[in-house]
Amino acid sequence: MFLTFEGIEGCGKSTQIARLAGHLRKRGIAVTLTREPGGSPIGKSLRALLLSESYSVAPETELLLYAAERAEHVARVIRPALASGKWVLCDRYGDATRAYQSWGRGLPRVAVEAAHAIAIAGLEPDLTIWLRLDACEAVSRARSRNRRLGSAEGRFEAEALAFHRRVAAGYEALAAEFPNRIVPVDGGGDVDVVFGRILGALEARHALA
Repeated sequence: MFLTFEGIEGCGKSTQIARLAGHLRKRGIAVTLTREPGGSPIGKSLRALLLSESYSVAPETELLLYAAERAEHVARVIRPALASGKWVLCDRYGDATRAYQSWGRGLPRVAVEAAHAIAIAGLEPDLTIWLRLDACEAVSRARSRNRRLGSAEGRFEAEALAFHRRVAAGYEALAAEFPNRIVPVDGGGDVDVVFGRILGALEARHALA
């Protein structure tokens, strides 16, 4: 099973994907937990460049850097893990590129899809959990988290609220476009309640026995 988690900054996906990985391991399922950007050795270096507030890059550069990072991630981490019989849980994947670079940055969808297609060589997720959360609440969460942790990865959190609303609208559109793959889950409320919703959604899609 190749399962991805998606959503805007501060939606809680990193917390929830880690919880799901732990839940699956307790059930005896071998899991590779990874993320984008940063899931491969080269990706770790690109992550610092892509998320740091110290850098400003053109939207086209951003798209191609994400595609390069994904190509390496798929080849070095995701495909080998799937081939060995593991579940792969990935924090962000192609839908993030679609939502952020096409809806958020305004790049043509055809260009975004072309770059993504080269990077993945046909490897789409079996299922995607999309955590829906109001953009204002989510960004407030993300900025508070970064201040608390002293994080240097705040380039997207620093974007205007209008940007995050465009990204959220992108995810809405993608969920309508790919209803058989993208599963919307309410990301509001207590983390335990949200995790219960995720398990329920996976069971409803027969991803968990």
